[in-house]
Amino acid sequence: MRMRRKPWARPELAACPYYIPQPEQYKGHWREQFSNPQAPLHLELGCGKGGFISQMAVQNPQINYIAMDIKSEMLALARRNLEAAFAGQPVTNVKLCTQEIELIHQSIAPEDGISRIYINFCNPWPKAHHHKKRLTHPKQLIKYLGFLEDGGEIWFKTDDSQLFTHSLIYFTQCGFELAYVTHDLHHSGFTQSLSTEHERMFTQQGIHTKFLIARCHRETCAKAVETLQRENPKYQLERILPGEDFTR
Repeated sequence: MRMRRKPWARPELAACPYYIPQPEQYKGHWREQFSNPQAPLHLELGCGKGGFISQMAVQNPQINYIAMDIKSEMLALARRNLEAAFAGQPVTNVKLCTQEIELIHQSIAPEDGISRIYINFCNPWPKAHHHKKRLTHPKQLIKYLGFLEDGGEIWFKTDDSQLFTHSLIYFTQCGFELAYVTHDLHHSGFTQSLSTEHERMFTQQGIHTKFLIARCHRETCAKAVETLQRENPKYQLERILPGEDFTR
């Protein structure tokens, strides 16, 4: 369902001290934007209304978070949820950003050192000619490898069985270690992942949450991507940084 335009959204975001309207300006300098620049830096792609990031940021003040979404209305709701979660205390470990995820390599650099990426219930793009738009498609994973630390992880959740099955292949193609995989998160015994609004909704409908943790070992990923690009020349167009190798 399409979200209606909210006239209050942009003014609220403009007044928000932790909202970044042009994240590309901070490429390579994200850590400096936080009061504790030495803290681990985690990234949520497609944060929506911010229910997940609000929980994470409050429960983990020792971690810095960047939460990205393309829609200002969503980010404005995320701001409200963060304010409510922090209960009047300053929000110091979160930055909200307007970002088209397909262009994320223009906003985050290797120097930023992202140690974890969260992808929660993204659009499954079920039609074959739309698969390349998936946030777990190899052309996107190659971009994430441009700034994910060695040993860094991608935590991925979905309700969609086809997307999950295909994503297992995508991560393997790009050399990631599948450190954890379950087709039914809530009966798996894994307790470190907080529930999202979509997750609770799907659970009530009897739909299992599929979940994986993909770990990046840069040397292994570099070799896998080199093979993938050699076998699929179209991926050669997806350069992380023009003229630079993401493995350095």
